[in-house]
Amino acid sequence: MSAQLSAEEKQTLLYLAREALEYGVRAKNLPGVDENRLTPLLRAPGASFVTLTIHKQLRGCIGTLQPYQALFEDVREHAIAAALQDYRFPPVRADELARIQVEVSRLTLPQVLEYTDHDNLLARLRPTMDGVILRDGSRRATFLPQVWEQIPDKAEFLSHLCAKMGASPDAWRHKHLEVQIYQVEEFHE
Repeated sequence: MSAQLSAEEKQTLLYLAREALEYGVRAKNLPGVDENRLTPLLRAPGASFVTLTIHKQLRGCIGTLQPYQALFEDVREHAIAAALQDYRFPPVRADELARIQVEVSRLTLPQVLEYTDHDNLLARLRPTMDGVILRDGSRRATFLPQVWEQIPDKAEFLSHLCAKMGASPDAWRHKHLEVQIYQVEEFHE
């Protein structure tokens, strides 16, 4: 990650995510942003995930692994998508908005993690530090580094990630999957 976000930049992104969430759930047009008031880092291409929780329970999480637009736009887009398009949950209702906590994760570019076998893969993973992407052909899934808090065991983490990808939970033990890792700068309301 090039430079860390300042406290003010983090607050700006959280404000923009909250605003997008509120407007999106209420089906209102999102207001424009005066980009001249944003720092160069917020205007630069960036990849993010926006996670919504209610009482620490997941309510929606959507993002991207590769930057394709300005970071501030990415956060706004994914705040709305996390509320309305996460297939695991019904769309967020207006009466839930006051209880929702917004978390933003800014991602580094994914890097290939070379490994020789499943034991070596386990040894190379860094719980709480690395987000992990598994790929098997056209199937792909990721867990943000924060998921290590719920699944601290490396083998269990990979098994859950395989299942999320639609593969057998033990696929990582029997097949050489493409593995990438990334780190995040995470902050929340």
